[in-house]
Formats: sequence, structure tokens, C-alpha cells
Amino acid sequence: MARDTSERRQQISSLVRERGSVQVAPLAQRFGVSMQTIRKDLRFLALRGVMERSYGGAISADAVNVTTELAVETKRSSHADEKARIGRRAAAMVRPGESVVLDSGTTTLQIARFLPDDEDITVLTNDIDILSVLAAKERLTIVMLGGMLRRKNRAFYGAQTVAALDDLRVDKLFLGVDGFDIERGITTHFEPEAMLNRKMVEAASQVIAVTDGSKFGRVCLHRIIDIEDIHDLVTDGTVPADIGAAAGRLGFRIHAA
Repeated sequence: MARDTSERRQQISSLVRERGSVQVAPLAQRFGVSMQTIRKDLRFLALRGVMERSYGGAISADAVNVTTELAVETKRSSHADEKARIGRRAAAMVRPGESVVLDSGTTTLQIARFLPDDEDITVLTNDIDILSVLAAKERLTIVMLGGMLRRKNRAFYGAQTVAALDDLRVDKLFLGVDGFDIERGITTHFEPEAMLNRKMVEAASQVIAVTDGSKFGRVCLHRIIDIEDIHDLVTDGTVPADIGAAAGRLGFRIHAA
């Protein structure tokens, strides 16, 4: 039994190094063991630095190239001009009569700045700074998603935040990005944020990723969705060739700010 366990873990190590990531369910099927057993294997290998645990599986330690989340004050000053252009371009995609979700973040904060002050537009957010910008407008309908405040990025998360979206359907979600990688998808540093973002995706008819070019090729620990699950990407400047090719292959639209 011990030898079987050791051999299985060696094979899992090889797979994650070869592929960059693995998922619990396929591994359980491949090795003929329970998902609980695979989770124990992944925890064991994570403790030894072989990989990092992620939603539903694990990512190779070598592939996780963004390990530290910057303070929100630092994020605001980073690529500020690009974020402003992206915010203006994304805000222009919102039409009267629509409901939209603004994910927390410094790029989506710029969308809030440029949104038209129209009473027929409803905006949902979990971000305190976005709420502050929206509240200065006089006619917008605003819905704040409550929960537990995470001071590091001034936004609310948790079961209460997720539950607030249970019975809601919105036209558009503007999804902020910490990591955008063709193979490993859209990722973030904070697991409750990934969980909330997936719920936002479920509630939205159209998913619009917003990011400056510095996030392309980055991978954070927690996967939100695959690239193929977005409908649009709003970004700045020249789009890398591999991103353009992925858009053509997967069917999402690119909007350059």
C-alpha cells in the first residue's frame, strides 16, 4: 500500500510538471482511487514544494509566477494611464437599461469613473472604492454586495456575498484580472475572490475581462475561469500575437483601448 501511494505521488508529480496543472477528478479516475485520496496526495506534494493547491486541483510550483499580492495603493499607481483608457473603453460598452457587475479592482474602479450617470443603468459591486465613486453620481441605481470586509483590497467576500447573487441575473460582468494565461486561464491571489467571481460569471449573460497588458502570461494560485469562458477582453495597446490567436480560436472579442 505504501509503495502504491509513493508510486502514485511520483506519477502525479511528473504529470503536474509536464502539464503545468492537474485536476482532482481526472486523477482519481486515472488511478482508480477516491477524490479524497487524491486531495491527500496533493496536500502532501504541496508541503514539499512540488506544486501549489488550486481550485479543484493543483498548479506546478514553477508555473505560479505571481506569488505576492500588491497593496491596493500600489496597484492604483501601477499602469494608471492604461487603466484609465481601459475604463473609458469598457464604460462605453454599457447601454441604458442594462444591469452590470463591477468586480473589485483598480481597473474596474476606472470603469465606475466613466460610467454614464443614467437612472436606467443598475450597477452591482462588492468594492468599497467603486461604491464611493458610484455614489457621487446622482441617477445610477447601485446595489452593494455585502459580506466580510477584506481590508487588503477594500472589498467584501464570503458566503453572504456569494448568496446575494443567487437569484440575480445581470447583462454584463466586468471581471478584473490578476493573471491571464491562455493555458491556465484567469487567476487571482485570493480563493474567496475566485469563488465569488465564478458566481458573478454564472449570473452574467456577457463576461468581459478587463486588464492591462502586464497581466498577460501571469498565473496566480486560484483559477477563476478558463479563457474560453469570456466573451470580450478590453485591454490596452498592442495585443500579443498568442492572445490574438486565442481570441480567433476560442471566439472572444478584443477591444483595444
